[in-house]
Amino acid sequence: MTPTQASLRAEDICRLAPIVPVLVVHDVAHAIPLAKALVAGGLYALEVTLRTPVALEAIKAMSTVEGGVVGAGTLLSPDDVARAKDAGAQFGVSPGATDRLLDACEAQDLPTLPGASTATEAMRLLERGYRVQKFFPAEAAGGAPFLKSLGAPLPQVQFCPTGGISAQNAPDYLRLPNVLCAGGSWVAPANMVAAGDWDGITRLARAASQLAR
Repeated sequence: MTPTQASLRAEDICRLAPIVPVLVVHDVAHAIPLAKALVAGGLYALEVTLRTPVALEAIKAMSTVEGGVVGAGTLLSPDDVARAKDAGAQFGVSPGATDRLLDACEAQDLPTLPGASTATEAMRLLERGYRVQKFFPAEAAGGAPFLKSLGAPLPQVQFCPTGGISAQNAPDYLRLPNVLCAGGSWVAPANMVAAGDWDGITRLARAASQLAR
């Protein structure tokens, strides 16, 4: 499945592939070849975290890559939301959620994965209409067993766990009925990005794209 339009909703984005690469881009020159390598491997939704000075430039560049749906991660404020949308972000991801942040995402019509790590946080987001949420920090917050335990009382909520996810433990999450996809950085290791090993990254992406959900 590949995206056909920019107006994809959060659930549709999460269903594009089992893994959403979580990317920290330090050199904007890497943005396009990195996005092409990941898309070639079957990972279409790409989260660029706003943790570096070139993140917004990277989002703008990656947005030109055919087949990719590029989002902005680590959204913390309404200003982050506005700048990400201006850069071409097609979805947003936040480690947690505040009313001001959610108001901004809704005003910008930006599909968003707001973060939750407790039942109370998940319920508050559900009350506001967010049936697809980010579970963060996944491993530190209790891992797959904790997320499984949320499934019985909150079957309406689907999650994208992120934080400590690896090729080894991703299947533990993906087999849960309340998990749509998982976010991980292992598909684009910093050393491979720095070396320009795009073929190697495509191989990692292809393996990740074939993980069963």
